[in-house]
Amino acid sequence: MAIPKKNQLVGLDVGSHSVKLVEIDHSKRGSILKSFGVVGLPPNAIVEGSVKEIEVVASAIKNLYKNLKVKNRKVATSISGYSVIVKKIELPPKEGADLEATIQEKAEQYIPFDINDVNLDYDLLTPEAEPEEGTTGSSKPKEVMLVAAKKDMVDEYVGLLQLAGLSPMVLDVDAFALQNAFEMSSPEQKGCYALVNIGAEELGINAVKDGVSMFTRDSSYGGAQITDAIMKELKVSYEEAEKIKLGGTKVEKEKAILEEIFTSVVSSWAQEIKRALDFLATTYPDETIERVFLSGGSSRIPGFQKYLEMETGIPVEMFNPFSNLIINERKFDPNYLSYMAPQAAVAVGLALRSIGDK
Repeated sequence: MAIPKKNQLVGLDVGSHSVKLVEIDHSKRGSILKSFGVVGLPPNAIVEGSVKEIEVVASAIKNLYKNLKVKNRKVATSISGYSVIVKKIELPPKEGADLEATIQEKAEQYIPFDINDVNLDYDLLTPEAEPEEGTTGSSKPKEVMLVAAKKDMVDEYVGLLQLAGLSPMVLDVDAFALQNAFEMSSPEQKGCYALVNIGAEELGINAVKDGVSMFTRDSSYGGAQITDAIMKELKVSYEEAEKIKLGGTKVEKEKAILEEIFTSVVSSWAQEIKRALDFLATTYPDETIERVFLSGGSSRIPGFQKYLEMETGIPVEMFNPFSNLIINERKFDPNYLSYMAPQAAVAVGLALRSIGDK
């Protein structure tokens, strides 16, 4: 579906480690990758989703815009972590009830924050059924996806983007942005699957059945655990530890220590994913996760994909959010894109949003 140019948004994924920008042009030929770039952030500029150094992050975003020569200042961004609650709830069939008021009333029991401190949004998953003859409403319970985000977190991100000279038009949740990107890149994927996104400080899981999210969970696991352990064990700086982690600096002497760090962190990720899948299996005994798709910068850790496959007994694949976009190879190096693809997934999903989206 082509989005009118005036409604197109730039996808801006503000992570704890880097900011990713994606711009997509929708044409009759299909969706074209127009801009893509990443800028790193200093450690502790963003901690557990909270912007600690707003000036630093805003200036990184400005530089990214300038270097990529992006003109569109209207952006879609997303949040995740503890300040966001995503929950699928069922509402009893009420006669001609005001859905919004019912949700507001019901939401309190599902949200661990004061209801006055959050922004609430919802999406009706079951289509409104036609009332049967002689009745005034549907007899089926309504399934609703409830999303609550802490107001201070939302204000923080809006303030950050405004400081960078941008207009935030859509505020999404990482899990849904990821799902959006996945559906565009793999439209033929049906049935039950799990999307696992591993960033620097967060591991997000979204289990999807026939295009509808059944369950999402964010945990504080990520690549930063490996960096921290390398800094501590090898007594090196953050920059040096990052290089070692990504295999850029070969460390022969401490090979055994490194292997131990990688193995213990990676196995903790696998256990966390396995716990979520086990929880899913008990909650939805009739559903079986057929595949796991990995994204996020830390999912590239060598050997992780195979290890996760072994631990869960489920086929695990890397997911490439660029796979269904038209790429001009004179403008983008295909090798660079395929290397960066896991990191770009959330930003691609955000760039597919348009003004007026829920």
